[in-house]
Order: sequence, then structure tokens, then C-alpha cells
Amino acid sequence: MIKVHHLNDSRSQRVLWLLEELGLAYEIVPYQRDAVTRLAPDSLKAVHPLGKSPVISDGELVVAESGAIVDYLITHYGKRRFGPAPDAESEVQYSHWMHFAEGSAMLPIMLMLYCSRLGEAAGPLWPRIQSEIDNHLAYMAGALAEQDYFMGPEVTGPDFMLVFVLEAARAFGQLAKYPNLTAYLTRIHARPAYQAGIEKGGPYSLGG
Repeated sequence: MIKVHHLNDSRSQRVLWLLEELGLAYEIVPYQRDAVTRLAPDSLKAVHPLGKSPVISDGELVVAESGAIVDYLITHYGKRRFGPAPDAESEVQYSHWMHFAEGSAMLPIMLMLYCSRLGEAAGPLWPRIQSEIDNHLAYMAGALAEQDYFMGPEVTGPDFMLVFVLEAARAFGQLAKYPNLTAYLTRIHARPAYQAGIEKGGPYSLGG
């Protein structure tokens, strides 16, 4: 059985959502962040040397990193469900959004998180951080201008990746200018599989 090494208030929530959408049986191995530092416990390093979540184990196979986990589950269990259409343009767009989530969009949001703890020392960085967040959110809003999900009318792999980005952005009050991104989150959060993942994974809040 698939085991999800699940850290509270983390990217592993996207993995629970995907597993629920796929209808797969899985076991949750829970971990709690340190109440002060908000870091993952050292016990996660026994699962994978990076000591981060999400990590899944499927028999003897251990898969770390959100994108790799989403790809693995869709490829090996989804039978092309949630994957791209079998044409070059769709495959390129799919790959783009999968990499964009963590490779581009999350970086300025993480910088905002860390700089918010530095006080005045971070002052010179704020304009650039905000500019990059606005750039990425506007790009995502444009992609959803005429469709419900990032690849079209149905949920696909990139949606499992990008929902966390937008939840984190909302936690920092960044979605007020982008009503269609807020509407997108509402659609995702209304899905029974997403709600089932929350129910099984426990309370989930990024502050928003």
C-alpha cells in the first residue's frame, strides 16, 4: 500500500487530494511541525535524507518532491487520467505548468515568508519580491481567464501542483486583485476528493 509521509500544513496535502481523486488506497504516516520553528521533525530523515514532506513510499520505492510524486501517481496509477492530451503542444504546456509551480511561482512567496521575519532588514527586498509575485499571479490569472483549470475544462496534474501556490499566496493577502484565482480555489476546495483529503489528513491552514 502507498504510504504518505504527511506533514501538517504542507505540500503533502496536494498528494492526499490526488490519491483521493484516483481512488487509491493509502496510509497516512503523520508528522507535526515544530510549534516554534515550523520546521519538519528530524524523524522524516529516516524516510528520505532531505527530511522534507511530501514523501511517499510504494513498496520498496521511495519518491520525494511534489512534482515527482504527482508524475509518478498519474503515470503509474492514473492511466493517463489527469495527464496531458497525447500531442506535443499539450505535453509541453503540461510540463511547463508542472515545473512553473515550484521552479518559479513558489520562490517569491517563500522569500516573502522568510523576509517577513527579518523586519526592517528586509526592506530593500520587498519591492522586487512583490513585483515577482504580481508577475506570476497575473500570469496565472491570465491562463484562467477563459477556462476553469490550467489545462482546460478538467483538472490535470498542474492543478495539483498550483493549488498550494495559490493557497500560500492567499495566506499573504495576495489574491485580492485576482478574483478568478480566488474562484479557482473555491472550485478546487469544493471537490469531494479535496475535502476527503483534508478530512483524512487533518486540519490544514496556511494562515489564510
